[in-house]
This record gives sequence, C-alpha cells and structure tokens, in this order.
Amino acid sequence: MASSRDKRWQQKARRDMQKRVAEIRARALENLDLAFDKLIQEQPDLYFKMEEGFEEVQQTITLVGEEVENASGLSELERLDRRIEFIEERFEDLESELLGRPRRRRRRRPNLFDFFRTAAGGGGGGGVDPGDVHTAAEAYELLGLEEGCSLTAVTRAFRQKAKELHPDARDGDRSGEPKLRKLIAAYQYLRSIYNAGDDNASAT
Repeated sequence: MASSRDKRWQQKARRDMQKRVAEIRARALENLDLAFDKLIQEQPDLYFKMEEGFEEVQQTITLVGEEVENASGLSELERLDRRIEFIEERFEDLESELLGRPRRRRRRRPNLFDFFRTAAGGGGGGGVDPGDVHTAAEAYELLGLEEGCSLTAVTRAFRQKAKELHPDARDGDRSGEPKLRKLIAAYQYLRSIYNAGDDNASAT
C-alpha cells in the first residue's frame, strides 16, 4: 500500500513540474519575440543580451523537463523542483528587465514535498499530531466516511479532500490549512489502526 501511495504522489509532483516547465518554455518563446520587436532596431545590444538569457532559460528548463520524465523517488523530484524554482527566478529577472518593471516578489510556493511527508507520517510539514483526533468515529466523520470501510477507501477520501484544501489547489490560499492538518491527523489515526491489523476499526 505504501509503495502505491508513493507512486501516486510522485505522479502528482511530476505533473505539477511538467506544467511549470511547459509554462516557462512557452513564456520564454513569447518574450524572445517581444524582445525582437521591441529592441532589435533601437537597442540591439540589449536584445542580444535578452536573446542569450531567454535561450539559456529555454535550454535549461528543457533539460530539467527531460529529467523530470525519468525521475524516480520523491527525493529526486524534490531536487528537480528546486532547480525549476531557480530557473523560474532567473526567467522572472529577465522578464522584468525586458518589460521595464520592478522585479515582482514571488510568493513562496507551498512545499508539496513537505506535505507528502507529513501525510505519510514522516514529519517536517507543520507538526501534525495524530493525537488531534481521539477516536475512529471522529476520524471517519472528518473524512466523510462510514465506519469500518476499507483502508483503500480511507486513503482515497483523504487524498480527495486534502487536494481540495492544499494551497497548491487554492492559488496559494493557506486558510484551509487547519482543516487540512485535521484531515492528516484523521488519516494517520485510521492508518495506524489498519496497520495494527484491525480491518474493522471501531468507533472507540
């Protein structure tokens, strides 16, 4: 069960990074065209600087995208996530210079990998304490499930509800985090019961 869950999380992380790679590649091409139209006649030196910068971004993000396709394991995906973030920073520096606007302060992206580790009981994502949930009945209620359902159903319900509340799905809005922490606690509570061999977790 743990390995299949990890694979699903890796697929989610990979999809997220592939989307960011595609976005940067598309925007870099658009900005190259804009730089040509805007600068080639009056500021050719600046154009060639922009061209070199955006082509470098294109090349590096393409290479990272290929690595994402073949990456295995959350640690490798996390390393690539940091590389993409670095390239995004470089791209936004170039774009700000091209458009003649102040560098926008990037809102820090919620770390999806910390969330994965927390949900798996690995710590590092906000100190969720399974003791926040005291009974199986409370855990089932938080997950919107009937008592005694399978661990597969518990995992499915948790993933669906957690995805809805996670800041990545809410444009960075973190207001759902208290409820998300309760969901994680409920999931951990029930998983501990099932892992102990009780396939029909009681309400007590």
